[in-house]
Amino acid sequence: MRARTYLRELLQPFLSEHGLDWSAGTTLEPPKDKRFGDLATNMAFTLSKKAGKNPRQIAEDIAQRLQHQDDRLAKVETAGPGFLNFTLAPSFWQQGVLDILAQGDGYGAANVGDRRKVQVEYVSANPTGPLHIGHGRGAALGDSLARILRFMGYDVTTEYYLNDAGRQMRLLGASVLARYRELCGREAALPEDGYKGEYIRDLAQGLLERDGQSIAELPESEALDVAREFAVAGILDGIKQDLLNFRVEHQVWFSESRLIREGAVENTLQNLHAAGLAYEQDGALWFASTRYGDDKDRVLRKSDGSLTYLASDIAYHADKYQRGFDLVVDIWGADHHGYVGRMKAAVQALGRDPDDLQVILVQLVNLLRAGEQIAMSTRAGKFETLADVCAEVGEDAARFIFLSRKSDSHLDFDLELVKRQTMDNPVYYVQYAHARIHSLLSKALDAGIALDTPNLDVLTALDTEVDLQMLRALDQFGDVLVCAAGTLSPHHLSHYLMDLAGKLHRYYTTHPVLAAGSSDLVQARLALCRAVAQVLRNGLDLLGVSAPEKM
Repeated sequence: MRARTYLRELLQPFLSEHGLDWSAGTTLEPPKDKRFGDLATNMAFTLSKKAGKNPRQIAEDIAQRLQHQDDRLAKVETAGPGFLNFTLAPSFWQQGVLDILAQGDGYGAANVGDRRKVQVEYVSANPTGPLHIGHGRGAALGDSLARILRFMGYDVTTEYYLNDAGRQMRLLGASVLARYRELCGREAALPEDGYKGEYIRDLAQGLLERDGQSIAELPESEALDVAREFAVAGILDGIKQDLLNFRVEHQVWFSESRLIREGAVENTLQNLHAAGLAYEQDGALWFASTRYGDDKDRVLRKSDGSLTYLASDIAYHADKYQRGFDLVVDIWGADHHGYVGRMKAAVQALGRDPDDLQVILVQLVNLLRAGEQIAMSTRAGKFETLADVCAEVGEDAARFIFLSRKSDSHLDFDLELVKRQTMDNPVYYVQYAHARIHSLLSKALDAGIALDTPNLDVLTALDTEVDLQMLRALDQFGDVLVCAAGTLSPHHLSHYLMDLAGKLHRYYTTHPVLAAGSSDLVQARLALCRAVAQVLRNGLDLLGVSAPEKM
């Protein structure tokens, strides 16, 4: 991050001379071949037309003017038809250690978001059963993304949308009522598509303990309402506790039933109809989504008068934008892939840019035990709950594994691997790097070595190529966070932490620290290790994973 910022500042005058600014086509990236320096730019190509010169001439002119301009810039070279390659002096990289130690827990933070208001909605599981491991992946993703966006200067609100209306809620109530009646010694048939898990019996038992057999005497519709409300409240309490234990925050819990009850859905449908974006046909109300690129128009209200999910979802997103959010991020299961296009159409119908809605799809988690996949089905009651998985492997391991791959990639979660305290376990690999450094620092204190903040003169001892590789890796932390925030992809951070941990483990075996020799070299290497520990801790915190000092 420092390297890119520094070089952009050096290069900005050349753009300004021609009335240009950094554009999407102007790159400043590490070259594929490390022999060509630390960073390279194609800026001469973007300047060529405006300057009326060929890119090679422009590159040579820039190189000549930058040469010897700043002692932090060791070398500027032109390459090929007009690329510029930059090599930064060791002192530039060494300064990074001082910056990290000075900024501490705030190192890596930036104001990329400029307080832009973002809402991140995630999990939003129907309150029909406990959270399973698939929900856990979306929970870790949403929570980590919110942490990263806040760290990068966005104003973030996190939200859970309660689908507490419709057929599934009625089925839940009917399922609990059937089990309740069984406990009362009465004949009762479970609905054909009802929920069969043991938790349904537990809810029925709780209802019996609260109300005795009085519910069995109520008219059917009233009994169903009581059973449904009791079940939803109980399941929701469990969901909230599971998320709290999983270190997942939701600032807002938004109810679909309230949206319908307060007339927001009907109001939205009327607005669409008035705007000519909804029409009546065959007794149903349709959304003209094909106007916005959808493959067919969609039903909002069926001919029997019941609302579709889409009707509520459009009203819900209208409410989001009315609350002032600039960007809405929805995290959905991959089975909702076909729903993205119609919601993008809905956003446009609401008068917003389609990019004001970003949908992240989360693929399934294949949960393995002893090499065998565990079948999961909420309705059949055959699933591993998130709470059970966390109890077995811990919240740290679960969160890190969930975030170790891109969300739209399938993920194999091997319970046995994750429990092992070996270098094959990704979360152990990263956490152990942090703990290893703290063990080293404890040994230094025991040996009477002060952990002072060194000056830049002392840090000049970090001059081997391995030292410089570590320093460059630390500087990349900010760039990784910019990428993770810009692409809404926390897995970039987990990959970076695994790479940094690997560099630390290798450094530890090749570069003695306490037995380095001179006191300056000892202090320099201790400072470097402290900087690595700080970056690991900051990164793990953004993933919602702890950074233990002992393991």
